[in-house]
Amino acid sequence: MSTVPRVLSIAGSDPSGGAGIQADLKSIAATGGYGMAAITALTAQNTRGVRGVHVPPAAFLADQLDAIADDIEIDAVKIGMLGTADVIRVVADWLGRTRPPVVVLDPVMVATSGDRLLDADAEAALAALIPHADLITPNLAELAVLAGAPAPATTWAGAIGQAETVSATFGVRVLAKGGHLGGATAPDALVDATSASVVEFAGERIETTATHGTGCSLSSAIATLRARTGDWEPAIREARRWLRESLRHGEALEVGGGHGPVDHFAGLRTRGGLETAPTADEIAADWWARIEDLRLGIDELPFIRALADGTLERAPFLDYLGQDALYLHDYARVLAAAAQLAPDTAAQGFWAQGANGAIVGELELHESWLGDTAVANDAIEPGPATVAYLDHLLACAARGDYAVLVAAILPCYWLYSDLGERLAAGRFGEWAIDPAHPYASWLETYGDPAFAQATRTAIETVTEVASRATPETRERMWRAFRVSSEHELAFFAAPIERAEAVARAAAEPDGARADAAGEPDAAEADAAAATAEARA
Repeated sequence: MSTVPRVLSIAGSDPSGGAGIQADLKSIAATGGYGMAAITALTAQNTRGVRGVHVPPAAFLADQLDAIADDIEIDAVKIGMLGTADVIRVVADWLGRTRPPVVVLDPVMVATSGDRLLDADAEAALAALIPHADLITPNLAELAVLAGAPAPATTWAGAIGQAETVSATFGVRVLAKGGHLGGATAPDALVDATSASVVEFAGERIETTATHGTGCSLSSAIATLRARTGDWEPAIREARRWLRESLRHGEALEVGGGHGPVDHFAGLRTRGGLETAPTADEIAADWWARIEDLRLGIDELPFIRALADGTLERAPFLDYLGQDALYLHDYARVLAAAAQLAPDTAAQGFWAQGANGAIVGELELHESWLGDTAVANDAIEPGPATVAYLDHLLACAARGDYAVLVAAILPCYWLYSDLGERLAAGRFGEWAIDPAHPYASWLETYGDPAFAQATRTAIETVTEVASRATPETRERMWRAFRVSSEHELAFFAAPIERAEAVARAAAEPDGARADAAGEPDAAEADAAAATAEARA
């Protein structure tokens, strides 16, 4: 069976949309199924009442049913208004031939007003149809007719007693419904005489005028959920919860001047919103466009320009490598946290591999420039930009929200890879790709094909998570992504800012330099202010 049950409604049409196949199709969709419909009758009705009924030839209904069964595997059937003996016999014959796995019959026999809707021949045909069903969902008046009782039950115990009689007579499960009994409660009960079981479902009465089509909606929801869950009790329990939610919101629809319909999609609108979820590709394009200012800012940084044209002095370059080494030390922990939180093995493996690469590959490369003991001996002090960036990532990891964490991680892949690919392509000048460039071996690492592939995987992984997330979670992911991108800009800006701060301090008079010497954090404070200005 498909993960989405294919549910067929065999019922009449209600042009006002609150009952019949219209209500059935809404209910099926709202409870997770794919709805189909074979129309037994056309009605002229609204929320105030029925004005006319037209029943097409029964042979045409047979054509509808056969056309569906010949092409589509049906997981459940809900049967509503049938109208005539000929129509009922067509449905019974079709059920006998196709034997759908789940059949729920709402035996439309008696109107809410108490008027009988079927003639004697049709009622006899319906009695022959009932054994083809797995569950029937009559109202109290219909239950009394089927039980052969002189009048509908006036107590809940009486309703259950009549349901037990019907269940034993026809060999079918019966959902006894107490909504028409009055009082503060509206209980239901699943009665099965074969197993001598009665499962009751309690519930307080919902005061509303929006009750049009509740029987249609409940029975089609039960059929759908039974196909989904494989069991009657949880299907009925969830169908009732869904219907009660829909009842509570029905009046807000303001449909018609009589008994309006329930709001079948009230819960879905509240929980899922009305906006179509963006695809992963759309999210990637949107996020990349929305950090264009930061990307252009990185391109124009003196550090990047000087790195590309070879004029970057060795001191800020080594300062950058030292900060990067410190960053990667904790960044590996952040990637490991993403691996631990990842929902599937593929994502777990990817983030874990990234953590290993940060520890082994990248740090080895840094140490080849910085010396074997520079980081191990804590000879390098973390700058404000490094601390701020790591604080952001570690805070995301500590919150345990996988979606937000991986969004925060992504800029470190994406911005570095994009910059590296453009450096390797000579976008910042041909000198950047000349083997004689003073930082040629380092620049080569920016355009590493393996890192480019890892970046593509990171983008796909994160944007797929975002496409499946709620709008609220997707917005939190975007904010984390944006903040990390801002930290990337600050991180690239920091080496030159620190070098300039040191140069300014060196150019000051001896007294000022002496004061600065007594203030070991003065240069760092200048750099922090410059970094904050760059981020702003």
